[in-house]
This record gives sequence, C-alpha cells and structure tokens, in this order.
Amino acid sequence: MALYTISDLHLPLGVNKPMDIFGSAWANYVDRLRSNWQSIIKPEDTVVLGGDFSWATYLEEAAADFEYLNGLNGRKILLKGNHDYWWTTMNKLNGFMKEHGYENVFFLHNNYFMYDKIAVCGTRGWSVPHQGQTAEDKKIYERELCRLESSIAGAKKENPEEIAVFLHYPPLLKDFRDNPITALLSENGVKRCYFGHIHQKGATNAYTGEWNGVQYRLCSCDYLGFMPILVAD
Repeated sequence: MALYTISDLHLPLGVNKPMDIFGSAWANYVDRLRSNWQSIIKPEDTVVLGGDFSWATYLEEAAADFEYLNGLNGRKILLKGNHDYWWTTMNKLNGFMKEHGYENVFFLHNNYFMYDKIAVCGTRGWSVPHQGQTAEDKKIYERELCRLESSIAGAKKENPEEIAVFLHYPPLLKDFRDNPITALLSENGVKRCYFGHIHQKGATNAYTGEWNGVQYRLCSCDYLGFMPILVAD
C-alpha cells in the first residue's frame, strides 16, 4: 500500500482539446500516463490528483475522462484546478460517481482523507499574493485559505502522525514565499506540500525545496514525465 500524487492531467477524452499543441512533451501523453501509472500503482494504493483533471466544461462531458480514470489502479482523490469547469456541488459529483459505478474516486473539498496515519489535506488555492493583487483575487485567496484551515483542523481530530497538503496553485514562488498559506502550513507542522498548475517554462518560477520547515514540490504531469511520484509507503 502506498500514497502517490500527480497533477494537471488535462484529459481531453470528452472534448477536442489535445495537449500536444503545447509541444512534443505532450505527444501521446494519455497512453503514456496510463502505461506509467499501471506500472507502479497497485489496486490498494492511493493517488492524489492536484487539479486540472479534465478539459470538459460540463460534468457530462467529463464522463469519458472519469471512465479512463476509473480504469486505472488505486483509490483516486481529486481536488479542483482552475480549468476544472465541470466541478459542481459535492452532492452532484458524488452522485455522478455512484451513478457510473466509480467506487474509487473521491473529492478533496472542505474535508480531508486518511492514508494510514497520514492526513491528506488541501484545496485549490489561488495566485500568490503580491503588490498588484486585485480585490477579487484577495477575496478568492482568503476563501481558499479558510478551506485549507478547515481541512487541516478536521484532520487534526484524527491525531495523524503527519499532515500532507495538496494544492493546485503554487503556494509560493521563488520571489514570493512569505504569505498566509505558507505561514499556515508552518504553524500547523505540515512537513510536505505538493502543488501543480505551472507547466513548461513556467516551472522555472516555482519554488521547490524546504521553506520554513515545509518541503514544497511541483507535481504537474509534464514536469514529472507523466509518472506519479511516491509520497509515502
């Protein structure tokens, strides 16, 4: 049994939006991802998907992408990305999974999950605060901060040995590290944080490594070569 993560699959199976238009790194990525996934993920494993799962606009359009995901090994925990327009209420999402018989797909939203003695917490997040932040950006950021606080607070009731946090947006960049989310993680003893959103040349702006006691890691699928990475075993 093991815990893995990968982010930003951008599956196009229900809509005509292949990612190879963004460069050769994305060529045949759906098949490559399946091959890599099945080579390391066992049925008893858990994989956290860090947002931007599907290009679909509506939940019904995402059916083919969820069918693909359901065919992969392991329990899957999804959080919302900025392109997941299909994301709706938890009742509708859970109902859709039940209707289609997807028993191993779950959603991380104002909640948490346990993997052994590790609490899996997280939320979408938002752009790192900076001097030019708009009022709307500030509102969204603060809402996401509250969701992350709620996720961590709920998990703490389980007395986990560790809290691992998963976000879609990078919680920090090379030049913007101190902010409410990074402070929240440090204050709550979080040791590891995984995020996505950034691709290709943008990855050079990501901060990976330790900051104030927390290890940060970029997990966008193209950055990882479409191979889920191990979080814990």
